Amino acid sequence: MINDKALLIIADSERDSNMYYATGFQAPDPFVFIRNGNEKIMITSDLELDRAKSESNADKVLSLSQYERIVKKKGNSCACLIEIVATALREMDITKFQVPANFTVEYADFLRKDGFKLEVKKEPFFDTREIKNDEEIGHIVKTLRSTENALEKAIDYIRKSKIKDGFLYSTRNSQITSESIRQMINIALMKRGCAAKHTIVSCGEQSCMPHNTGNGPLRANESIIFDVFPKDEQTGYYADISRTIVKGKASRTLKKMYKAVASAQELVFKSATNGARGDIIHKKVMKHLTSLGFKTGKSKGKMQGFFHGTGHGVGLDVHEPPRISKAKCTLRTGHIVTVEPGLYYPGVGGVRLEDMILITDDGCTNLTKSPKVLEV
Repeated sequence: MINDKALLIIADSERDSNMYYATGFQAPDPFVFIRNGNEKIMITSDLELDRAKSESNADKVLSLSQYERIVKKKGNSCACLIEIVATALREMDITKFQVPANFTVEYADFLRKDGFKLEVKKEPFFDTREIKNDEEIGHIVKTLRSTENALEKAIDYIRKSKIKDGFLYSTRNSQITSESIRQMINIALMKRGCAAKHTIVSCGEQSCMPHNTGNGPLRANESIIFDVFPKDEQTGYYADISRTIVKGKASRTLKKMYKAVASAQELVFKSATNGARGDIIHKKVMKHLTSLGFKTGKSKGKMQGFFHGTGHGVGLDVHEPPRISKAKCTLRTGHIVTVEPGLYYPGVGGVRLEDMILITDDGCTNLTKSPKVLEV
């Protein structure tokens, strides 16, 4: 059996959350992390060496060029990264280790051919990532507050807008679009040190497709879904929030949908606690929405109703374990998950509400403070 304490990651920490979690060090270029027993070792280029020594949480930071010289002494004048890694592993007397599921196939082939034994460990690569400590909770809440601030600015802007010929216009008579509101949200987040991608501002029929980012003019009396999920650039932690509004008057059906989705959220808030099964909670939500007359299934070739998961973990990735969905999982104290039921019916519109909760020993705490109002 491969020693589960020996781990290897080769990646850049700006894109690879496991590498950032392992080292606490942000770098745009690939470097090496090795966990040998309880010792955490980094191998970086000379360019990053001093910064890694001062900023990372590694027990030891070594120079890549140090091992490169060893490889070149053996007669290889053009040592590639994986050859250097193999040399370092042998010097540390490591021949068996685990790698993450996204480990480069080329590297894996080389190491196996060179006599190493690799075992791919499925996510979560670090089991402790699922349980957030107080510092991580603080980072996530900070990102969440920035997200709420940006979202409320956008909603208030729409609240103050004018309706003309069924479309929304600013007080300065410029037409309001998904693009203009998305830009407003993203700039507000940038000013608070957060970076947002694929921010959703979808209206009417577009809101019936949960991941449609939205485009074109926003219309009165139709649902507008916001889904904002930025990362704090300093800490690397995400937040995630969704709200649905209507500027003007919502239809009777939209009001019923909104009420149903809000009640589905409340069902989760009452059910989510340490030891609760995420898949069972998801089934309860599906059953609850069906009981209120909102069926899920295909109509004219398109899915309608509630056809995505109830929630997902949030941390260094915007989507990470655990899940509140069809997949079996057990919620534990310290998990931070979203609660985001939704209903989507072409011809009517979409409704989604999303909050973030912290699982506790005797229930859950809603971390989200942003108000929920349908008509603005």
